[in-house]
Amino acid sequence: MQQASKISIIITTYNRPDALAAVLDACFCQDDSNFEIIIADDGSTNNTRQVIENMMQRAPVPLTHVWQADEGFRAARARNLGIMASSGDYVVFLDGDCIPRPDFVSRHRRLASAGHLVTGSRVLLSPGYTLRILGERIDLGKLTFSDKLKLRLTGDLNKFLQTVLTLPDVGRNSRRFTWRRIKSCNLGVWRNDLLRVNGFDESFHGWGHEDSDLVVRLFNAGVMRKEGAFATEVYHLWHKENERSMENKNRTTVLQRAADKTTQALAGLDQHAADASPAAPAAQDIRYART
Repeated sequence: MQQASKISIIITTYNRPDALAAVLDACFCQDDSNFEIIIADDGSTNNTRQVIENMMQRAPVPLTHVWQADEGFRAARARNLGIMASSGDYVVFLDGDCIPRPDFVSRHRRLASAGHLVTGSRVLLSPGYTLRILGERIDLGKLTFSDKLKLRLTGDLNKFLQTVLTLPDVGRNSRRFTWRRIKSCNLGVWRNDLLRVNGFDESFHGWGHEDSDLVVRLFNAGVMRKEGAFATEVYHLWHKENERSMENKNRTTVLQRAADKTTQALAGLDQHAADASPAAPAAQDIRYART
């Protein structure tokens, strides 16, 4: 099994600084410290920037903030900017409202294997418990077996076994494509594989399926799926659904690409190659770093 020498955690965020702070706190408490954090910001205001700058002062690992202007939902482009700013040979995508467990990085490292991507899973939290977590700064990494059981019984968690059981790396590989559990809120991919398919496709506009498109194109390029459930779960803070007017159009595009065996993004990493140097960011892209 190929071992990742350094992992880059790319966290997508947009105007939810309290949730992002909770996610970063959890990242700072990982039992594996050989990683960096890249915050891929889809146009947040100064409130988010201030939170990030404050947290940079106590970050135990390198932390970089890349920002683009707010021109609607452009998560694909934000993630590509994050990839270009990263230095790890293995990339784990995480959303800014998904709190990782203390062994999140180490579990992803153990599951990483050549020729595969890892699709993790999430535990959904109720609206009320989400407010408590953010208001009371509850450390989810310290929840006991009993705590989790009570939260499941009250409906504050939608899963229980996945929060208390970690299954070994056996029977996780699949050579067949499945649409199930494709979520860029918890997705591990080798950097070289991302480069092979030109990263996320920025031609997707509005919410929906830019993550499925990446996984489909990786599969078409020969990268197989590996199941990350019962090992890499994250706690997904509740939020209202995004506006989804482009979802059907985006899904149709992905289905066509699956049928056509498409591998390359129309607008992807290649268009950012000239802007890869921290000394010369693109006009609308700003980078802040603490290394």
